[in-house]
Amino acid sequence: MKEKEIIKRTGLTRILYTFVHSYNGFKWLVKNEAAFQQELILFIPLSIIAFVLPFSDLETIFILISMLFVLFSEMVNSAIETVVDRVGLEFHPLSGVAKNIGSAIVLLSIMMSLMVWSTLIWTNFTS
Repeated sequence: MKEKEIIKRTGLTRILYTFVHSYNGFKWLVKNEAAFQQELILFIPLSIIAFVLPFSDLETIFILISMLFVLFSEMVNSAIETVVDRVGLEFHPLSGVAKNIGSAIVLLSIMMSLMVWSTLIWTNFTS
C-alpha cells in the first residue's frame, strides 16, 4: 500500500483551504450534530433579542461573545467525541472521561452565557 503524500500549502492557497475546511466542518455540525443544531437555533433568535433590548453596544457584544462561546465549546466537544469514536466504539474508561470532559466544557460555557444574560437583564431592568 502506497502512503499518501501530505501537501503543505502556503500563502493565499493555505488561507483559502482553511476557509474551505472550516466551512466543511461547520456544515457537518449543522447537518449531523443535534446539540449544535439546538444551540444554533437558540443563538439566532437570542442574538436578535440582544440587539432589540436596550443594552449598550458593549453589553450586546458581551452577550454575543458568551453565546458564540457556547457554539465554540460544542464544536470542541463534537471534535473530542468524533476522535474518540474514530479510535474505537468499544467501552474504555478513558474514552468516557474524554467525552465527559467535553460535555463539562459545554455545560460551563452555557452557565457563563446564562450569567452574562442574567447579569445584564438584572442591571438593566431592575430598580
